[in-house]
Amino acid sequence: MFSRSYSNFLDLASGDPPTFGRGEKRFPRVKTVAGVLSELDDENSNSVSSDAPSSVTQERIIIVGNQLPLRAHRRAEGEGGWYFSWDEDSLLLQLKDGLGEDAEVVHVGCLKEEVDPSEQDSVAQTLLETFKCVPAFLPPELHSKFYHGFCKQHLWPLFHYMLPLSPDLGGRFDRSLWQAYVSVNKIFADKVMEVISPDDDFIWVHDYHLMVLPTFLRKRCNRVKLGFFLHSPFPSSEIYRTLPVRDEILRALLNSDLVGFHTFDYARHFLSCCSRMLGLSYQSKRGYVGLEYYGRTVSIKILPVGIHMGQLQSVMNLPETESKVVELRDQFKGQIVMLGVDDMDIFKGISLKLLAMEQLLLQHPDKRGKVVLVQIANPARGRGKDVQEVRSETSTTVERINEKFGRPGYKPVILIDTPLQFYERIAYYIIAECCLVTAVRDGMNLIPYEYIICRQGNERLDETLGLDLLVPKKSMLVVSEFVGCSPSLSGAIRVNPWNIDTVAEAMDSALRIPDPEKQLRHEKHYRYVSTHDVAYWARSFLQDLERACRDHVRRRCWGIGFGLGFRVIALDPSFRKLSVEHIVSAYKRTKNRAILLDFDGTMVLHSVSTNPNTDAVRVLNSLCRDPKNVVFLASGKDRKKLSEWFSSCENLGIAAEHGFFIRENNDAVWETCKPLSNFDWKQVAEPVMQLYTETTDGSFIETKESALVWNYQYADRDFGSCQAKELLDHLESVLANEPVSVKSGQHIVEVKPQGVNKGFVAQRLLAKMQQKGMLPDFVLCIGDDRSDEDMFEVIMSARTGSSFSSVAEVFACTVGQKPSKAKYYVEDTGEILRMLQGLALASEQASRNSSQDAKPAIIIRE
Repeated sequence: MFSRSYSNFLDLASGDPPTFGRGEKRFPRVKTVAGVLSELDDENSNSVSSDAPSSVTQERIIIVGNQLPLRAHRRAEGEGGWYFSWDEDSLLLQLKDGLGEDAEVVHVGCLKEEVDPSEQDSVAQTLLETFKCVPAFLPPELHSKFYHGFCKQHLWPLFHYMLPLSPDLGGRFDRSLWQAYVSVNKIFADKVMEVISPDDDFIWVHDYHLMVLPTFLRKRCNRVKLGFFLHSPFPSSEIYRTLPVRDEILRALLNSDLVGFHTFDYARHFLSCCSRMLGLSYQSKRGYVGLEYYGRTVSIKILPVGIHMGQLQSVMNLPETESKVVELRDQFKGQIVMLGVDDMDIFKGISLKLLAMEQLLLQHPDKRGKVVLVQIANPARGRGKDVQEVRSETSTTVERINEKFGRPGYKPVILIDTPLQFYERIAYYIIAECCLVTAVRDGMNLIPYEYIICRQGNERLDETLGLDLLVPKKSMLVVSEFVGCSPSLSGAIRVNPWNIDTVAEAMDSALRIPDPEKQLRHEKHYRYVSTHDVAYWARSFLQDLERACRDHVRRRCWGIGFGLGFRVIALDPSFRKLSVEHIVSAYKRTKNRAILLDFDGTMVLHSVSTNPNTDAVRVLNSLCRDPKNVVFLASGKDRKKLSEWFSSCENLGIAAEHGFFIRENNDAVWETCKPLSNFDWKQVAEPVMQLYTETTDGSFIETKESALVWNYQYADRDFGSCQAKELLDHLESVLANEPVSVKSGQHIVEVKPQGVNKGFVAQRLLAKMQQKGMLPDFVLCIGDDRSDEDMFEVIMSARTGSSFSSVAEVFACTVGQKPSKAKYYVEDTGEILRMLQGLALASEQASRNSSQDAKPAIIIRE
């Protein structure tokens, strides 16, 4: 399997990534179990990334999850082998309804049952042929470390806001468990590679068990069409940043094309983590949120998952359901049933719900004997001390409430902690007047959705319950505000589950609300849930994934980095890396050269406020001494500081304060780009900036002769950005009638006279060369931020006029890969310095050669 992660970076420096032709050999649509990876590792197999979409095969969706949507049963001893069937309750199976009837779906994941190594090959072949499922077989010890270790001891508690402050609370970080997690994700990547056709297939990875899988897939197929959906909460940056492998997981998720979340809060936390920990910014374009990551746009999807309507309705039609409804109706005759359905774990808030029920019965004695709370406690998915504690606390609380308020024939709380059949749970939904979800933290929770659909019922159930078919249905929900489904249920009573009193009041309100209002709330909820089912969710996600991958074919991609630091650089075909060899070659061929360099962020890093290093000054001096060169340095800094720093560069032209002050060389006087005007506007702008400086820790004001700059590079990234937007609006408002412009840049907000920009510097440079009778045949312009785009625009537009030689070599170059009017890019300031050193060396060599040619020949006669 060929990867574009290079060990030879000379190829990368050339600006032309290697050509990956479309070979004769393609991946088969489905691989079998043995000997596959050796074929994938063949370096002659070049079909993993192509320059054109395949027209041979049809698009296919590979669904990857921790568990396959299958049930496995070992046959009787005499028969031997295994029996497999679809797990109709699995979300990964249900989502197929949104992919279309003709869609080909392949599932990759683990089986719930352990299969002996001697049977694994035959089982894998059976699953592939019968179900189009590819099983990942994990050794028991590795699986335990992966699932019960890293997933359940580290990720699950942390993502639910539980910090490991002591060994009992989630467990301290264990490097061996992390290594097991990474190893399992690699195994899943191997399994995906057995079946993938990279040019045609879409891959959809699910949940926190496989968060680093996108990196392994992207490393093997740079243009893979990859989506990831997180079904758990994503914590705030203050919580997430405590994870020792926080950067590795974030970068792995960013190797996806689309990352999905249930709610805006979860997406906002993820974006905040990317901003604070990786320095990435995000923006919204036409309703889509995207992160720019090494030339790729990683899209963010916000959509809660839905339920499978067909499955619920089919179960409601079963005779067993009708019989169970009749049984429960008779059991709770004359009583109002409130229902809770939760897994037995610490985040579901079962004990808080029970305490609220106790409070309700204390404050409203009239409810005793009339209201019953049925709490269905599903078996816990994890294991450990915390599960035992929850089970013990729940049982103890139920016993206490029943002893306190119970009487013959009446138990206020009925705890069902044994597994129920699905139709039995449906029956409880149907007869319950109110459903309570008081989880303290939950990713989504589909219980309220199921309850709403079941309360809508059907004609048979209505007849069984003696309901008038013409009367609208009703339902009531009390939902924790910390549950993912809460934002979508606008008619529910939202509560803080930690506040027992308010939960009890909400329970009372749910019972007292008049029927017409209950009907209106139910109608609103039913309309939403029935139209936003699991098929709608899957269809919407796949549509956005197709949109996010639309540009894959026309982008030039290659990978850099090692291990979990791997990422793919994606560039527009017209946007190329500027190589040293290319520009030095052009430099040597030309005679009239214009060199225009930005200073901040180009010659030195933005964070550096000290003098430029001696190497940079020496290189500039060398370039200025070449009579074929005209060199200008453009900066936002003041002229006094620049004059001091570059006093040794006699022939260097300097533009200070973004071109307001210009000096052609050391002996020339400073000129202004426009007649000096009064700067009374500073008396208006400075107090406003001072106000924001006082309220934004880490910000400061730079006072220049022609401008004022508010700098927030040392402030909190999110707060500083927010304050900058406010300051920009504030200044634009108070300075509306002044001859100034207010601009935002990299960590700054600047006020300067109108018409002052670096484009004027570029125009001045070209005019100076024309005055000297020099028609530029080599132009190099380098900058790093928004203020330098004016230079690029002038340089690129001058190509079509008479300012340049007809054979001029023009290099407009930006620092870093980002949208720009420049046609070239370099990685960083170090690369710029090396490139300028190459040009200076070429000038020195040409000077020495010229001196040697000019020496008179000495002839010695005998």
